[in-house]
Amino acid sequence: MMKNFLSCICAMVLSISLPGGSTAASDADYQQAMRALTTNDYSSALRYLESAMTQDPDNLKYASEYRQAAIRNKDFDRSVAFFEKLAASRPQSANIHLNFGFAYVDKIPTAGSITQVILANKALNEFSRAVELDPNWINYYTRGASYLFWPKIFNRAPLGVADLEKALKIQSTGPRRSYYVKVYVSLGDGYWKTDQLDKALEIWRLGLKQFPGNQQLKFRLEHKGAELQDTIESSFDPNKRVDTDLRELWIAS
Repeated sequence: MMKNFLSCICAMVLSISLPGGSTAASDADYQQAMRALTTNDYSSALRYLESAMTQDPDNLKYASEYRQAAIRNKDFDRSVAFFEKLAASRPQSANIHLNFGFAYVDKIPTAGSITQVILANKALNEFSRAVELDPNWINYYTRGASYLFWPKIFNRAPLGVADLEKALKIQSTGPRRSYYVKVYVSLGDGYWKTDQLDKALEIWRLGLKQFPGNQQLKFRLEHKGAELQDTIESSFDPNKRVDTDLRELWIAS
């Protein structure tokens, strides 16, 4: 599925029009949901978005917007339950598994420490399934970054580095996208977590050349020791909400 990935990414992921090849009916439901959100009618919005996704499960926009609405309404259990049901009926949809994983991630900050580990592991399973079905940039980046959240005792940071290196390889063969900076930040953090500071500095510098002015990269290069450690560790605090809004993927030029 990776064949000619970058040449078709606009049609598959980045399309501003209808990501996932929306039908007229599913797009109508999506538009109804967006109107409902303008009046904070979350019940109607979530219902319409569920209908849209049921008709078009591979649509990245629908799935991401659904989760963001669920987050705003603090309806995490509904989001998890819906994606669980949809994944069971559409097991070959990488997009559903990806967003199912994100639904677990969205819930993590609201849970206790033991439950956070359970949710993180369930999310990782869904991200792995997405990679198996479609080993593309977003799936490798997402699973790679998620590995870095695990405490060092689990020894998952090397797996994160491997995934992020694959994402970097994918993005290096095509046009630059604004969100590609995320890989430079995360891969450097992965190198740092695996005690490869020289590699971390190298990838952060390379990223800053590609994305001058990025504050995350600048801060990492301007600090060291305890300050750098605090910055990186705070980035992987399970009690802080991770930004799982995928909007940038279809609006970035």
